[in-house]
Amino acid sequence: MIIPGRIRWLWLTLIVVLLDRATKAWIESRPLTYFPHVVIPNSFSIILSRNSGIAFSFFSNNSGMLTRVILIAGSVLIIGLIAWLLVSGRDASAVNASGLALLLGGAAGNLTDRIVHGAVTDFLEVWVRFLPFSLFNPWPTFNVADAGVTIGALLLLYDAIFHPRKTNQG
Repeated sequence: MIIPGRIRWLWLTLIVVLLDRATKAWIESRPLTYFPHVVIPNSFSIILSRNSGIAFSFFSNNSGMLTRVILIAGSVLIIGLIAWLLVSGRDASAVNASGLALLLGGAAGNLTDRIVHGAVTDFLEVWVRFLPFSLFNPWPTFNVADAGVTIGALLLLYDAIFHPRKTNQG
């Protein structure tokens, strides 16, 4: 059986979703007295945070049912677009396909949380100490799905900069 080129990248999407669900289930099973759990002092901790908004907690103060429905509907549309780009693209690089697959997995993982809990469970807290100043200190709390989205976006950016598509001119 031959799997079309870009569809074979869905394994990466599945890994992100499964790792995200497994880590969130583990975090949610811990007693509240477990948190915060310092892994590396002044650098990395595991905490329990629920974000009813979007990235960097935007709209988290607006956690009504209408906001929740809009965020879920928006996530479904974005997931549909990313899935379409992943399976319909031709002659795209492996970097592009893996970036889309990571984005898809991260978006699906966080959508699942939003549907089940009404908010996304975040638990990784990192302090950025190597910079002379930091916009975020600690860095915004995140999860495996967020890491998938971030790495996927960086891969797509890298692909766009270093592997530009040739256009048919003339």
